[in-house]
Amino acid sequence: MRILVINGSPKKDESDTMHITRAFLDGMNEAAEHEIKTINAIDKHIEYCRGCFACMRNGGDCIHKDDMRAILEEILDSDLLIWSYPLYCYGMPAPLKALLDRTLPLSSMAMHKVGERYEHVGQADFSHLRYVMICGCGFPNSAHNFEPAVAQFKLCFPNNHTMITVPESPMFNAPEAAVVTVPRLELVKKAGRQYAEKGEIESDLMAEICSPMIPEDEYAWIVNGSM
Repeated sequence: MRILVINGSPKKDESDTMHITRAFLDGMNEAAEHEIKTINAIDKHIEYCRGCFACMRNGGDCIHKDDMRAILEEILDSDLLIWSYPLYCYGMPAPLKALLDRTLPLSSMAMHKVGERYEHVGQADFSHLRYVMICGCGFPNSAHNFEPAVAQFKLCFPNNHTMITVPESPMFNAPEAAVVTVPRLELVKKAGRQYAEKGEIESDLMAEICSPMIPEDEYAWIVNGSM
Protein backbone atom coordinates (compact mmCIF):
# COMPACT_ATOMS: atom_id res chain seq x y z
CA MET A 1 0.00 0.00 0.00
CA ARG A 2 1.23 3.48 -0.85
CA ILE A 3 0.69 5.78 2.12
CA LEU A 4 1.05 9.55 1.98
CA VAL A 5 1.31 11.26 5.36
CA ILE A 6 0.45 14.95 5.20
CA ASN A 7 1.89 16.50 8.35
CA GLY A 8 0.18 19.79 9.16
CA SER A 9 2.24 20.65 12.23
CA PRO A 10 4.71 23.54 11.92
CA LYS A 11 6.92 21.53 14.30
CA LYS A 12 7.34 18.85 11.60
CA ASP A 13 8.99 15.72 13.12
CA GLU A 14 8.85 17.24 16.60
CA SER A 15 5.05 17.43 16.44
CA ASP A 16 3.20 15.95 19.40
CA THR A 17 0.71 14.42 16.98
CA MET A 18 3.42 12.81 14.84
CA HIS A 19 4.29 10.56 17.80
CA ILE A 20 0.78 9.13 17.42
CA THR A 21 1.07 8.91 13.64
CA ARG A 22 4.41 7.11 13.75
CA ALA A 23 3.01 4.55 16.20
CA PHE A 24 0.03 3.99 13.88
CA LEU A 25 2.37 3.46 10.93
CA ASP A 26 4.54 1.07 12.98
CA GLY A 27 1.44 -1.00 13.61
CA MET A 28 0.52 -0.98 9.93
CA ASN A 29 4.02 -2.14 9.02
CA GLU A 30 3.74 -5.00 11.49
CA ALA A 31 0.85 -6.33 9.41
CA ALA A 32 2.50 -5.76 6.03
CA GLU A 33 5.25 -3.68 4.48
CA HIS A 34 4.02 -0.38 3.10
CA GLU A 35 5.51 2.40 1.01
CA ILE A 36 5.32 5.53 3.15
CA LYS A 37 6.08 9.13 2.24
CA THR A 38 5.64 12.17 4.48
CA ILE A 39 4.99 15.74 3.36
CA ASN A 40 5.48 18.59 5.83
CA ALA A 41 2.98 21.21 4.70
CA ILE A 42 5.02 24.05 6.18
CA ASP A 43 8.02 23.17 3.98
CA LYS A 44 6.03 23.44 0.77
CA HIS A 45 5.42 26.49 -1.37
CA ILE A 46 1.63 26.55 -1.48
CA GLU A 47 -0.10 29.77 -2.48
CA TYR A 48 -3.54 30.51 -1.09
CA CYS A 49 -6.52 29.54 -3.24
CA ARG A 50 -8.02 32.67 -4.84
CA GLY A 51 -11.41 31.11 -5.51
CA CYS A 52 -11.19 31.96 -9.21
CA PHE A 53 -12.32 28.40 -10.13
CA ALA A 54 -10.04 28.36 -13.20
CA CYS A 55 -8.82 24.91 -12.18
CA MET A 56 -12.39 23.57 -12.08
CA ARG A 57 -13.07 24.75 -15.63
CA ASN A 58 -9.88 23.84 -17.47
CA GLY A 59 -9.11 20.28 -16.48
CA GLY A 60 -7.41 21.01 -13.18
CA ASP A 61 -4.75 23.54 -14.24
CA CYS A 62 -4.30 26.03 -11.40
CA ILE A 63 -3.13 29.60 -12.00
CA HIS A 64 -0.48 29.12 -9.28
CA LYS A 65 2.72 27.40 -10.38
CA ASP A 66 3.96 26.12 -7.05
CA ASP A 67 4.45 22.81 -5.22
CA MET A 68 0.77 21.92 -5.21
CA ARG A 69 0.74 20.36 -8.69
CA ALA A 70 3.28 17.71 -7.60
CA ILE A 71 1.41 17.15 -4.32
CA LEU A 72 -1.83 16.46 -6.21
CA GLU A 73 -0.02 13.88 -8.31
CA GLU A 74 1.30 12.21 -5.15
CA ILE A 75 -2.20 12.20 -3.65
CA LEU A 76 -3.64 10.46 -6.70
CA ASP A 77 -0.77 7.95 -6.74
CA SER A 78 -1.45 6.96 -3.12
CA ASP A 79 -3.82 4.41 -1.63
CA LEU A 80 -4.11 5.98 1.81
CA LEU A 81 -3.86 9.60 2.94
CA ILE A 82 -3.05 10.22 6.60
CA TRP A 83 -3.79 13.78 7.67
CA SER A 84 -1.73 14.31 10.82
CA TYR A 85 -2.08 17.61 12.63
CA PRO A 86 -2.54 19.35 15.99
CA LEU A 87 -5.76 21.17 16.71
CA TYR A 88 -5.46 24.91 16.01
CA CYS A 89 -8.50 27.03 16.90
CA TYR A 90 -10.64 23.88 16.67
CA GLY A 91 -9.40 23.17 13.15
CA MET A 92 -6.19 22.56 11.24
CA PRO A 93 -3.05 24.73 11.09
CA ALA A 94 -2.95 27.32 8.30
CA PRO A 95 -0.32 25.58 6.10
CA LEU A 96 -2.42 22.42 6.02
CA LYS A 97 -5.65 24.35 5.38
CA ALA A 98 -3.97 26.04 2.42
CA LEU A 99 -3.02 22.62 1.06
CA LEU A 100 -6.54 21.28 1.54
CA ASP A 101 -8.04 24.32 -0.19
CA ARG A 102 -5.76 23.74 -3.15
CA THR A 103 -7.12 20.23 -3.77
CA LEU A 104 -9.90 22.04 -5.63
CA PRO A 105 -8.47 21.03 -9.05
CA LEU A 106 -9.58 17.46 -8.32
CA SER A 107 -13.18 18.65 -8.73
CA SER A 108 -15.14 20.30 -11.53
CA MET A 109 -17.78 23.03 -11.40
CA ALA A 110 -20.48 20.46 -12.16
CA MET A 111 -22.32 19.04 -9.16
CA HIS A 112 -24.59 16.11 -8.47
CA LYS A 113 -26.69 14.95 -5.57
CA VAL A 114 -25.21 12.23 -3.37
CA GLY A 115 -27.58 11.15 -0.62
CA GLU A 116 -28.89 14.28 1.06
CA ARG A 117 -26.31 16.74 -0.25
CA TYR A 118 -24.68 17.97 -3.45
CA GLU A 119 -21.04 17.29 -4.31
CA HIS A 120 -18.79 18.46 -7.12
CA VAL A 121 -18.16 15.94 -9.88
CA GLY A 122 -14.51 14.89 -9.88
CA GLN A 123 -12.04 15.76 -12.61
CA ALA A 124 -9.84 12.88 -11.45
CA ASP A 125 -10.57 9.40 -10.16
CA PHE A 126 -9.78 9.26 -6.45
CA SER A 127 -12.37 6.63 -5.55
CA HIS A 128 -9.57 4.25 -4.53
CA LEU A 129 -8.35 6.55 -1.77
CA ARG A 130 -8.82 5.91 1.93
CA TYR A 131 -8.43 8.64 4.53
CA VAL A 132 -7.23 8.72 8.13
CA MET A 133 -7.24 11.80 10.34
CA ILE A 134 -4.92 11.76 13.34
CA CYS A 135 -5.39 14.86 15.45
CA GLY A 136 -4.05 15.75 18.86
CA CYS A 137 -4.87 18.66 21.13
CA GLY A 138 -3.47 20.22 24.28
CA PHE A 139 -6.73 20.19 26.22
CA PRO A 140 -7.43 17.34 28.66
CA ASN A 141 -10.72 16.29 27.12
CA SER A 142 -12.11 15.47 23.68
CA ALA A 143 -15.63 16.80 24.15
CA HIS A 144 -16.24 20.33 22.82
CA ASN A 145 -12.81 20.42 21.16
CA PHE A 146 -12.52 18.07 18.19
CA GLU A 147 -16.08 18.37 16.85
CA PRO A 148 -15.37 21.06 14.19
CA ALA A 149 -12.33 19.17 12.83
CA VAL A 150 -14.27 15.90 12.76
CA ALA A 151 -17.21 17.53 10.97
CA GLN A 152 -14.94 19.10 8.34
CA PHE A 153 -13.13 15.82 7.71
CA LYS A 154 -16.38 13.92 7.28
CA LEU A 155 -17.66 16.48 4.78
CA CYS A 156 -14.40 16.66 2.82
CA PHE A 157 -13.96 12.88 2.77
CA PRO A 158 -17.41 11.33 3.19
CA ASN A 159 -16.27 7.82 2.27
CA ASN A 160 -13.57 5.49 3.58
CA HIS A 161 -12.54 7.71 6.50
CA THR A 162 -11.21 6.91 9.98
CA MET A 163 -10.58 9.55 12.65
CA ILE A 164 -8.33 9.32 15.70
CA THR A 165 -8.53 12.25 18.11
CA VAL A 166 -6.25 12.29 21.14
CA PRO A 167 -6.40 14.82 24.01
CA GLU A 168 -3.40 15.65 26.24
CA SER A 169 -1.10 15.12 23.24
CA PRO A 170 1.76 17.39 24.50
CA MET A 171 2.53 14.58 26.92
CA PHE A 172 4.00 12.57 24.02
CA ASN A 173 6.91 15.03 23.92
CA ALA A 174 7.45 14.87 27.70
CA PRO A 175 9.89 12.06 28.69
CA GLU A 176 8.62 12.16 32.29
CA ALA A 177 5.18 11.14 31.03
CA ALA A 178 6.43 7.88 29.51
CA VAL A 179 4.60 5.83 32.14
CA VAL A 180 1.31 6.74 30.44
CA THR A 181 2.37 7.69 26.90
CA VAL A 182 4.24 4.47 26.08
CA PRO A 183 1.22 2.23 26.83
CA ARG A 184 -1.01 4.63 24.86
CA LEU A 185 1.30 4.46 21.83
CA GLU A 186 1.18 0.67 22.05
CA LEU A 187 -2.60 0.91 21.73
CA VAL A 188 -2.17 3.16 18.71
CA LYS A 189 0.22 0.64 17.19
CA LYS A 190 -2.39 -2.07 17.74
CA ALA A 191 -4.93 0.17 15.99
CA GLY A 192 -2.58 0.57 13.03
CA ARG A 193 -2.20 -3.20 12.79
CA GLN A 194 -5.99 -3.64 12.89
CA TYR A 195 -6.47 -0.99 10.24
CA ALA A 196 -3.94 -2.62 7.92
CA GLU A 197 -5.56 -6.03 8.37
CA LYS A 198 -9.26 -5.14 8.43
CA GLY A 199 -9.58 -1.57 7.15
CA GLU A 200 -11.09 -0.44 10.45
CA ILE A 201 -10.39 -0.11 14.16
CA GLU A 202 -12.47 -1.79 16.86
CA SER A 203 -14.70 0.70 18.64
CA ASP A 204 -13.52 -0.24 22.14
CA LEU A 205 -9.88 0.24 21.14
CA MET A 206 -10.67 3.55 19.47
CA ALA A 207 -12.49 4.79 22.57
CA GLU A 208 -9.51 3.90 24.76
CA ILE A 209 -7.04 5.66 22.45
CA CYS A 210 -9.16 8.81 22.33
CA SER A 211 -9.61 9.05 26.11
CA PRO A 212 -7.46 11.14 28.49
CA MET A 213 -4.25 9.45 29.64
CA ILE A 214 -4.45 10.98 33.12
CA PRO A 215 -7.39 12.59 34.96
CA GLU A 216 -8.42 15.86 33.35
CA ASP A 217 -8.00 17.98 36.46
CA GLU A 218 -4.54 16.52 37.12
CA TYR A 219 -3.44 17.29 33.57
CA ALA A 220 -4.73 20.87 33.81
CA TRP A 221 -2.94 21.30 37.15
CA ILE A 222 0.37 20.09 35.64
CA VAL A 223 0.05 22.37 32.59
CA ASN A 224 -0.90 25.40 34.66
CA GLY A 225 1.95 24.77 37.09
CA SER A 226 4.53 24.64 34.31
CA MET A 227 3.59 28.05 32.89
